[in-house]
Amino acid sequence: MLVARSVALFGVAALFEIGGAWLVWQGVREHRGWIWIGAGVIALGAYGFVATLQPDGDFGRILAAYGGVFVAGSIVWGMVADGYRPDRWDVTGALICLAGMALIMYAPRNH
Repeated sequence: MLVARSVALFGVAALFEIGGAWLVWQGVREHRGWIWIGAGVIALGAYGFVATLQPDGDFGRILAAYGGVFVAGSIVWGMVADGYRPDRWDVTGALICLAGMALIMYAPRNH
């Protein structure tokens, strides 16, 4: 059950962080204005809070593992929100990152 909770929290964190960064990008680069930027900043703050809800208490482990989720999630977000078409190297790299996340978070430990 802890693994399912952790995976769900990583998903929520990715929505807030990637979505927040995308909103800021849209506000600045696509000239959509301060409301988009403000919404992005709020979402990015929410991401920071969600990360603290992970069952594991090691900050470094959580953030390192989340990096793999961020990489894969960013590619998926780009596909959905911007029509980005990843090539095989993008997909391979994202899968490697997710494998690294799984090792960091869920490998058996003796403690």
